Amino acid sequence: MTRSLDLGCGPHPKNPFSADELFGIDVMQHASPNIRTADLAVEAIPFDSDSFDYVTAFDVIEHIPRVVYLPARRNSFIALMDEIHRVLKVGGLFFAQTPAYPHAEAFQDPTHVNIITENTFPLYFDDRHRWASSYGFKGAFKVLSQEWRDFHLLTTLQKVPAPA
Repeated sequence: MTRSLDLGCGPHPKNPFSADELFGIDVMQHASPNIRTADLAVEAIPFDSDSFDYVTAFDVIEHIPRVVYLPARRNSFIALMDEIHRVLKVGGLFFAQTPAYPHAEAFQDPTHVNIITENTFPLYFDDRHRWASSYGFKGAFKVLSQEWRDFHLLTTLQKVPAPA
């Protein structure tokens, strides 16, 4: 039985991997018992570790600030990537679709505060470079694919064990 979690799902979580069980997280409260409420800029993903075969994020990563002060400094995007790594099973997939640089759509919405480039995932969150580890990232992902669809960058990452 496969399980999928859709981040920023609104009232209808997406299920591109045809998982058997579907869950969602949204900043707004929804009536479905499978959708939990959380502000991923400042809160952890409200599910147990190693719970999901898939995590998806359609047009949500760009809304997660890179840094917030609460009053202490928090690298929110890096913390979210750690949370995604935490809730995925080893070998599980993370799929992100986000408007990205250099396209105007990445910048025109004033709530887009985290501009992604083609190098963000392969250099900062991969299993070779892991540049985000200098900012506290503990996980590691293998980059399986990355492609453009219009102004969206589509990225598929696979959870691998984090280095010691």
